[in-house]
Amino acid sequence: MIAAQAKLVYHLNKYYNEKCQSRKAAISKNIREVCKVVSDVLKEVEVQEPRFISSLNEMDNRFEGLEVISPTEFEVVLYLNQMGVFNFVDDGSLPGCAVLKLSDGRKRSMSLWVEFITASGYLSARKIRSRFQTLVAQAVDKCSYRDVVKMIADTSEVKLRIRDRYVVQITPAFKCTGIWPRSAAHWPLPHIPWPGPNRVAEVKAEGFNLLSKECYSLNGKQSSAESDAWVLQFGEAENRLLLGGCRKKCLSLLKTLRDRHLELPGQPLNNYHMKTLVSYECEKHPRESDWDENCLGDRLNGILLQLISCLQCRRCPHYFLPSLDLFQGKPHSGLENAAKQTWRMAREILTNPKSLEKL
Repeated sequence: MIAAQAKLVYHLNKYYNEKCQSRKAAISKNIREVCKVVSDVLKEVEVQEPRFISSLNEMDNRFEGLEVISPTEFEVVLYLNQMGVFNFVDDGSLPGCAVLKLSDGRKRSMSLWVEFITASGYLSARKIRSRFQTLVAQAVDKCSYRDVVKMIADTSEVKLRIRDRYVVQITPAFKCTGIWPRSAAHWPLPHIPWPGPNRVAEVKAEGFNLLSKECYSLNGKQSSAESDAWVLQFGEAENRLLLGGCRKKCLSLLKTLRDRHLELPGQPLNNYHMKTLVSYECEKHPRESDWDENCLGDRLNGILLQLISCLQCRRCPHYFLPSLDLFQGKPHSGLENAAKQTWRMAREILTNPKSLEKL
């Protein structure tokens, strides 16, 4: 048993050093290329409208606010200033979303975003995004990369296609640090010893972002109040949870396997699903010793089996907001196809670790 486990870990490490590292290097190169263009576009936006200041800064070899969705698809979060005069309200009526309401009607004129405040006193995510979209469209025509970048039409999101190879979504957002949303108040679960009080305090201090984007949990039933709502996002908090042991290595293996074998019609699976399932696996295996290098094979198999189960049930709950289903709106045939493909892959890895050389 131990010999089989060691053999699997050996092949996973080999796969990590060869396939995962080359994937990372290729993505880093893509990010540099994309960020050059996006920075140039955002510089033009700032000239026209100083309230939209680019926050795309490089720190320790990574760009703050940049999420990799796939090797050619990225999201850049543009952090806006001054949320000051608004109260954050998440009463659970809009799963995965919250609203920003003026704390006092008399403060309307004090807000930097005065013309985006609705009659009922909400700061409209949709109005800000619509203004930003107009600015980006004008900036694309003026920027020095105008020959290789174009806006993607037929969406209210701000999306750019660069060199016909990459898609980048730029999303206006507010950073909310030092507060924690009521809709995630159940976390951490009281009977689970992971992640421990110190890490919990760090994660909650990290806070969350409020993004101006279409909320997929509301698809097809957007009332005006809902389109004014902001989407909750916990990127930095999630990254902090995955520090230590082989957690990040495990995620890297899953992302690489997804890119190579689960890039399927209808886009049923993305990297975020993988990240979510690693967090759930941490709850199931709360001891640090469960994440030693020699447990890498067990953890990977556990996550792949959990993924198959989620795909078959057609439900993948968001880690911090479990009422939100990350498979919502995905075609059933795509989820079924992904379940079969994942099962084939998991069985192959489990019965013959050497098969990783071909995966």
